[in-house]
Amino acid sequence: MTHAHPSHRLIVVSNRLPVILKHEDGRWIFRPGSGGLVGALAPVLRNRGGTWIGWPGVVEGEAPLLSQLLRQATRDSGYTLKPVTFGAAERDDFYHGFSNEVIWPLFHDLQSHCNFEPRYWDAYQKVNRRFAQVITENARADDFIWVHDYQLMNVGRELRALGMSARMGFFLHIPFPPLDIYMKLPWRFPLLRALLEYDLIGFQTLRDRRNFLQCLRLIAPDLSISGKGQVITVRVGSREVRVGTFPIGIDFHEFAQEGQSETVVRTANHLHEDLPGRQVLLGIDRLDYTKGVCHRFEAFRNALQRFPELHHRVTLIQVVVPSREDIPKYHMLKMDLERLVGEINGQFTQSGWVPIHYIFRSLNRTELLAYYRACEIALITPLKDGMNLVCKEFCAASSERDSALILSEFAGAAAQLQKGALLVNPYNVEEVAEAIHRAVQMPTDERRARMHKMRRSVRDYDIFWWVDSFLQAAIARDLSDFPAPEEYVPHTEAISL
Repeated sequence: MTHAHPSHRLIVVSNRLPVILKHEDGRWIFRPGSGGLVGALAPVLRNRGGTWIGWPGVVEGEAPLLSQLLRQATRDSGYTLKPVTFGAAERDDFYHGFSNEVIWPLFHDLQSHCNFEPRYWDAYQKVNRRFAQVITENARADDFIWVHDYQLMNVGRELRALGMSARMGFFLHIPFPPLDIYMKLPWRFPLLRALLEYDLIGFQTLRDRRNFLQCLRLIAPDLSISGKGQVITVRVGSREVRVGTFPIGIDFHEFAQEGQSETVVRTANHLHEDLPGRQVLLGIDRLDYTKGVCHRFEAFRNALQRFPELHHRVTLIQVVVPSREDIPKYHMLKMDLERLVGEINGQFTQSGWVPIHYIFRSLNRTELLAYYRACEIALITPLKDGMNLVCKEFCAASSERDSALILSEFAGAAAQLQKGALLVNPYNVEEVAEAIHRAVQMPTDERRARMHKMRRSVRDYDIFWWVDSFLQAAIARDLSDFPAPEEYVPHTEAISL
């Protein structure tokens, strides 16, 4: 596949800019952003020209000369950064409020965590309108505007209201919920209509796309669908919108190569020397209730209770990256995690063996890759995840190819990795415990065969494939070049242990 026609600029719009604004030694400076999205889109913008629009991470008036700083930060990048600024109250109600107390829990099937405060919706519309204004000031009619994620679903409607005629695409990085859950959203219909203003809507999985179409039928009983591959065409009244599935990937070769560096290998060896004769299970998660870490600890406890032969033979290293600790719900989650670690270690620790090693901090790149290499079994069991890139990073960095992956069937990555991973229901602690026992006993040949399948999928459908396929879907005349993607459908054989 190839990128959209190079004469057209790309306008990327995300909640945050791809640089990090820091106040150090009495002055504001920018640090380069990291992550797959930045690494994939920056070269596209550099080659074809364009603009990245987003929030710089500070409220209005906090950082003087912001535009000048941004010009300096992208002096040699080949593209420009444009900030969207708003006040502290708007930030709180838009980001902490509607985005993370309404959409985030609802779209992860955890509606009991939602706070449907009316002012949050007002702030969401206002901030999305502000994004649209900045886009309009910087976009031309022949540009392609690519909007990212749940914070900005309303931008398409605001852009059309401002007279924007350029083609627009939207990609949702998190799951889209099923009909019975989505219907609980007080602003369900305006949000669906807003999404229909885009020319292309992208989801991570077929399940997300199917959920979206079921919801869409509520406001458009005359909905018609043509095509049946990765990208289909939906007609609602006079609107014709393409809807596709584009599972996001990682930079496979970068992780594979860095995972073999001398520094990473040496650090990984040191980690294993501290745990002689053990198989290391690894969990790496941001502090968030959707990641299912409490359920994971209970499953590990269950495994130690039912399979005493695991004692002294396995150690679980759980890394939790701090996030939103100032929010009471997240602070309580942190306390629950620490309580469970204390209980389980207190119950099972013996001379020379502590079952859980709990790390609450961010890891630098070398540490992250070293943990991926050092562990025999990755335990990735979110309650719901749009994709989950940790499992893909683990596969890419596991160059010895004799590691095992236990993966939640509710992670978007399950569709791609189902032929190699042990898929589990994270709510079923006994099933996860049995998967741990099976993974520990799994023969090396089986591990290598399973890992080979997963690495091949992660390599073939990497972050660059994701960018190319989305941009191609936006401009392609014939959608027959987009075959049907893999889908994971839970059934007895798929998860039988």
